[in-house]
Amino acid sequence: MGYRIPGLLILAGSLVLGGLWIDYRTFQETPLALPQGGLVYRLPSGGNAASLGRDLAIRGVLRSPRYLWLLAWERAAATHLQAGEYHIPLGATPKQLLDLLTSGRVIQHPITLVEGWTFAQTRQALATVEWIHHTLEGISSTEIMARLGRSGIPPEGRFLPDTYRFPRGTTDLDILGRALQAMDRFLATAWAGRAPEIPLETLDQALTLASIVEKETALATERPQIAGVFMRRLRLGMRLQTDPTVIYGLGETFDGNLRRVDLQRDNPYNTYVHRGLPPTPIALPGRAAIRATLHPAVSDALYFVARGDGGHSFSATLEAHNQAVRRYQLNGGYQ
Repeated sequence: MGYRIPGLLILAGSLVLGGLWIDYRTFQETPLALPQGGLVYRLPSGGNAASLGRDLAIRGVLRSPRYLWLLAWERAAATHLQAGEYHIPLGATPKQLLDLLTSGRVIQHPITLVEGWTFAQTRQALATVEWIHHTLEGISSTEIMARLGRSGIPPEGRFLPDTYRFPRGTTDLDILGRALQAMDRFLATAWAGRAPEIPLETLDQALTLASIVEKETALATERPQIAGVFMRRLRLGMRLQTDPTVIYGLGETFDGNLRRVDLQRDNPYNTYVHRGLPPTPIALPGRAAIRATLHPAVSDALYFVARGDGGHSFSATLEAHNQAVRRYQLNGGYQ
């Protein structure tokens, strides 16, 4: 009977191995124990299948770290895991997990640059975002533009307002660089298709005027009219007399109340004092403001005044404008 013992051992070993093999194959296709919304997982630089398996087992997501390591080795994924932040969806299997972590399809976080923001407001907004790698604290605006390859160019208005998406760890400088390039491309295309005979000579002038249009009204339908007024004033040599430039020139001293004395202060941005455009943009102009600036409405209006309901009243003569001022502002606003 002794000869049967080796055979039994072989059979038992085969059964064990067969059971392990079946268990391993079942493991590959069994969904991970994930929460209802899936799992946001950060794979650190240098992370491998072994450390990944241990970490997920500690979290209660994975039942067999060794199986995961074996699967990664079998699929040649063990040395191809890419560091980053991933969203592992509910229902994902170990196979799908490895596919995800070797794909580099990391989470893309949104960041929005808002029309009408100044560069200072843009920097403040970026500084509050947790997933950004902050590199610009204490760095001057002049140095930032130098790092972006634009030495000597003022930063105001140079970044296209939009919602961008980036992976965790993207630097604030890289975000600004992408928005800068986006503005360059859009402005160049818009300039190439501009209306004929507008009194602007350069893209910088267009950007500056577009920033004023952006700040003067939030109504998309009014932007071409506002732009048209400014174009006619420039053509006639009239002062633009626009409050947003004065407010920008006051900087941090502006307390929210624009006074008559402020309109008389002599600084380069006071368009009540100086003719022509201010030296730089005053905010981020959006696409609509740029398009309106380069395709202004045709009319005879040279003046406008806020009605108090979000819109403006446009006039062709100073007399009509003064009547509108008395109606909408001196007599208590919109009627």
